[in-house]
Amino acid sequence: MAEEIVEPGLRRETISSFTDVQVRREEVLELTKHELEKPVDIFLTETETIWLFNMPTVTISTESEEADNVKKRNVAYMELCKNRIGNDRYASRMMQTLNGAPKTKEVQCDKIIMADKEIMATTWDLFDSFNALEAATAEKISGPFTASAGKSAAFKEHDKTVSRGSLEAESFTSSSIIDLESVILSRIHEETEDHSEIILKSDKFHQDLFYMERVLMENIFQPKLAAFRQLPILIEPEVRSDYSESEFDNISEKEEEQEEEQEAEEEPSVKSSLLLDFGEGQEEMPPPFMEALWSYGCNLTKGNNVSCMAWNKLNPDLLAVGYGQFRFKEQKKGLACCWSLKNPMWPERIYNCAYGVTALDFSTANPNLLAIGLFNGTIEIYNVQSRNRTSVLDTSESHDKHLGPVWQLRWVEQDRGTTGEDKGEILVSISADGRVTKWFLRKGLSCTDLMKLKRTTMEKKKTGTEKKSEALISRQAPGLAFDFHPKDTNIYMAGTEEGYIHKCSCSYNEQYLETYRGHKGPVYKITWNPFITEVFLSCSADWTVMLWRQDSVRPVLIFSSTTDVIYDIMWSPNSAYVFAAVNETRVEIWDLSVSTLDPLIVNPATGNLKFTTVLFAKNADCLLIGDSDGLVTVYALRNMTVSDRKKVCYAA
Repeated sequence: MAEEIVEPGLRRETISSFTDVQVRREEVLELTKHELEKPVDIFLTETETIWLFNMPTVTISTESEEADNVKKRNVAYMELCKNRIGNDRYASRMMQTLNGAPKTKEVQCDKIIMADKEIMATTWDLFDSFNALEAATAEKISGPFTASAGKSAAFKEHDKTVSRGSLEAESFTSSSIIDLESVILSRIHEETEDHSEIILKSDKFHQDLFYMERVLMENIFQPKLAAFRQLPILIEPEVRSDYSESEFDNISEKEEEQEEEQEAEEEPSVKSSLLLDFGEGQEEMPPPFMEALWSYGCNLTKGNNVSCMAWNKLNPDLLAVGYGQFRFKEQKKGLACCWSLKNPMWPERIYNCAYGVTALDFSTANPNLLAIGLFNGTIEIYNVQSRNRTSVLDTSESHDKHLGPVWQLRWVEQDRGTTGEDKGEILVSISADGRVTKWFLRKGLSCTDLMKLKRTTMEKKKTGTEKKSEALISRQAPGLAFDFHPKDTNIYMAGTEEGYIHKCSCSYNEQYLETYRGHKGPVYKITWNPFITEVFLSCSADWTVMLWRQDSVRPVLIFSSTTDVIYDIMWSPNSAYVFAAVNETRVEIWDLSVSTLDPLIVNPATGNLKFTTVLFAKNADCLLIGDSDGLVTVYALRNMTVSDRKKVCYAA
């Protein structure tokens, strides 16, 4: 838009001098050889800018007050240009301009409109504004005491101000109003900041985020969690618009036929399983296998060895996992995490320990208590119901603490009498210092030793010659594992580093009831059969798993299918025949009703992973495997045979 009309003849004078500016000849001076060799300083400077044409743009907003006037002038200018063609003074000329001339860019904005406003202020308004300003400044500088002093000074100043008269009050009106507005704005800003910070730190906000995270995890892991709980998988139906109604009827008929075929296939399978019990023929079943569902792990557990696992006694969805190295030279700080089935990607509780975690277990009487055993012999008890990451009780300052790694912990319910210390739940631990100890929580962590594991002398040879006894560094044998009898909590089995299994009683702490000899290496795990209470399993570093009867000191069956150290074993909670064994390279599922020579399922480890621990799920046909990289992988057992779960599974 243009504000004025410029005649074409007026611009001619500006362009007429263009030829004088284009080329300018200079006289060439001939230089001698001496002058050419002489060094010359050359300075590059910016030449003077010559403006040939400059026409600044004049634009205004259509919403401004001057927009109507500018539109009228533009219309008048357009009418003038149309009438010029018939005017005698109109002339058409050719003009020469520079190509690619630079343009100046300008920013369009609304015009700033200034307005004068007035307000009436009384002496009380002056007093309030000055008082608020001084009080806020005093609180920031020296606290509440100075603020009160400033307030009293403000009252004195108020008396002086009132006595001066109304003229002086009017002179301070504008400045006091500005100060009052600044104080009010600053306080509003502080209140908004404090309010937002309170919201971010509030428990309600954290709880909402917690629920939102669980909902997202459920959407992501829904098929896997449904397979774990043996529930149907939810699949969103797809809408097909390219079928007619008759085709939809055909599809529904085909689906009904498929369902009838599936029901017909399921009936013979049930019948065949019934025929199996009577010794008749059996139809071929697909081979059993392990299907990986998901893994518990995060960046905190990455690279940490999984040393132990335990389910919560009250909440079957809560899993406690301990992380720590088994060897002395590889020790570093430990970690214990409580994982929930509702969020496999991040633990619900995280406990950092000064030493590696070697054992843990949840209490039965108080499911919120988690006992953790460390590599230095310390036992710590945490309250998982609280978000406090420090232990409730520990044995770090106790004189009776273990002097070696705590290899296993177990909460045991003892009910041998109606009254006394023997009634109630106790915490039992076994350590490399050769002690089996029970701990009481009545007044801190007090303890008594159930048994001091003494080294067993070698058996005499039948030839009559006796081997000379060697000098022992310690007369106590390091304890590695134990397990209490499922029905009689007064009886327990203890495995030692010597390879022996000792049957002990809580009533006698001086001698063993029986000693089971069979393993040639340290016994890493002992577990009783949950259905046949006279049978127990043991695994060792001698590459074998042995099945024992309580009334026989020799093993009934020996399972040896690998040449690696077997770290962990566990009976299935659903069958008296099935148990799992873990070594460094693979996990094995044995079914004694199928074979006692070869495992039913063999799942090898991938890459440089080493399997360390095994744990069956309580309410599902699933298995949890811990490895050396900090992952706990959940596997579903598929196509397992259905057999009599309480049938005796050992030879007479």
